[in-house]
Amino acid sequence: MTRIYRLAAEGANVIFTYVNSADKAEDLVKEVERFGVKALAIKADTGKSEEVNAAVAAALNFSSIDILVNNAGLFITGSIDDNTTNVDALKEQWNVNVLGVAHMVRSVVPFMSDGGRIITIGSTGASRSPYPGIGDYTATKAALAAYTRSWARDLGPKNITVNIIQPGLINTDMNPSNGPFSMQMLKEVALGRYGDPKDIGAAVAFLASNDAQYITGVTLNIDGGQSA
Repeated sequence: MTRIYRLAAEGANVIFTYVNSADKAEDLVKEVERFGVKALAIKADTGKSEEVNAAVAAALNFSSIDILVNNAGLFITGSIDDNTTNVDALKEQWNVNVLGVAHMVRSVVPFMSDGGRIITIGSTGASRSPYPGIGDYTATKAALAAYTRSWARDLGPKNITVNIIQPGLINTDMNPSNGPFSMQMLKEVALGRYGDPKDIGAAVAFLASNDAQYITGVTLNIDGGQSA
């Protein structure tokens, strides 16, 4: 959510989707509005095209769309040789992480003015698999990186930039810095510490700004040197 706060602090109206926790979503709207901007929460599963279509329509009724940040994602594991893996869950992961992002971009681009920004949150897992069982997840992130490069070509004539941010170890509820495997994972990080969600928010704000108008098709790793 730090990404939302940072964009709001820069003066952007904020529209975001959520799947669960309507109360938390409305609380977030109130917090964002304290920055003096407008905010709207839309319940939508980005893995379902009809809900994406409805979300885009609701967003356009509320405000123009100048910046699109693709942030929804699932993390589901399963070894390729494990016959107990929930294949349906892996399909849902692909629908949300890849097809949902692609459909969101296709739905928004016709309404995005020249000079727009598309920023996707990926993962350093797109180019590395540090432990077994994450092949399906990392494949979704690699697909997003490939899409980013292609979309940058497609949308260059409209002066719409397309970039992807790939976080490494960031201190979040999903991967806390005091987690059971944190010390082991930190051995690969050059800076020897977890990143803060604000580090990702700052990168999003930069790529959305005029200072980044000549940056497109770029994969930006924010991982403290984990992939060095």
